[in-house]
Amino acid sequence: MFVYLEGTSLALWVSLSLWAYPMLLAAHIMGLSIAVGLFAIRDLSCLRFLPRAIVAEESFRGFHRLALFGLIVNAVSGFLLFSSQASYLAENGAFLSKMACVVLGSLAAIMIQRRLEGTLAYDSIHTRLLAVFSLTLWLAAIVAGRLIAYWI
Repeated sequence: MFVYLEGTSLALWVSLSLWAYPMLLAAHIMGLSIAVGLFAIRDLSCLRFLPRAIVAEESFRGFHRLALFGLIVNAVSGFLLFSSQASYLAENGAFLSKMACVVLGSLAAIMIQRRLEGTLAYDSIHTRLLAVFSLTLWLAAIVAGRLIAYWI
């Protein structure tokens, strides 16, 4: 299945084009910066490292949509990047670790956002633990993503 994916015209375009891979990688980094940056601001605010007013303001809630946009950019660019090296990446421990952290980090982000928008306490220990978990997962995803190239 992964070898088939690598042979598709889209995957070949990504791997053979002079500009496709670097441009997709740039889009991937931009999506990551947007999503993880906004999630980090929210999580640090939950942990009282930033003023609570930052995430309590109505204007910040619109940034949640921007963070989701960043995740969508990451998913699309990431799939296209993956398609050009699917058989290698499917067995790469760093890539698999990264993907696990991204999935868990996304779930944590959804849970935190629901807590902040609902009636659950902003200052609850559960929200703060989720914020620590979220920050840890996103950091681990970034580190694992960098280690993909060095994994043997």
